[in-house]
Amino acid sequence: MQADILTVASMGCHPLSVVTAITIQDTIGIEDVMPMDPDWVADQARCVLEDMPVHAFKIGAMGSVENIAAIAEIASDYPDIPLVLDPVLSSGRGDELASDEMIDAMKGLLISQTTIITPNSIEARHLALHEGEEVLSLPTCAERLMEMGAQYVLITGTHENSPKVQNTLFGRRGVLRADSWNRLPHSYHGSGCTLSSAIAAAIASGLEIPEAVLSAQEYTWNSLHFGFRPGMGQHIPDRFFWAREDVEE
Repeated sequence: MQADILTVASMGCHPLSVVTAITIQDTIGIEDVMPMDPDWVADQARCVLEDMPVHAFKIGAMGSVENIAAIAEIASDYPDIPLVLDPVLSSGRGDELASDEMIDAMKGLLISQTTIITPNSIEARHLALHEGEEVLSLPTCAERLMEMGAQYVLITGTHENSPKVQNTLFGRRGVLRADSWNRLPHSYHGSGCTLSSAIAAAIASGLEIPEAVLSAQEYTWNSLHFGFRPGMGQHIPDRFFWAREDVEE
């Protein structure tokens, strides 16, 4: 939630938050998750949506199957609002944030309404694998996610064994863009949330999907490059890096 709010605000948009779960976490990892009541999730969202115009949805960790169903129902009432789905399956340390039942609900109820889904390579394979399969290429993962209904798929390469991080945007016509970034030396808390929120902010500001994806990657890479380590665990992206007088390119 903090990652989303800081990112969206930094990119010049006004964040409107809906709490789906409360976590006990620090920079090392997530200790526990308490899902919100699905009626509260729905009421938070509808209260905001009935009060003011919304230009993009960004969905992250949802907490429960019931919350996924509630969110999918709300999204279906606003089909013209672009939906960015960050399928948060686990924390950077590997703490589970989505059960198999939640993944099934996500695949059955929400991906079909998604404008762009932003899995890392591990999440993409987890979502796309059929029973009995062991290995899938990332283009095949993207194809299967689009068969589920996603319009665009951005698969990030942070978890791949490569000298550079390559993020690939897939559309119905195949690869729309493939961007390579210098691999940074640390691990980061909230990098995926930052990227997906930045994409939502760029879309809300009027950019088309390929341009929004590039703008969000540039913003996220710089946030990570200027990141800091305030605790004993991962580094934190500096989402207001551009406002620091001591920043050096």
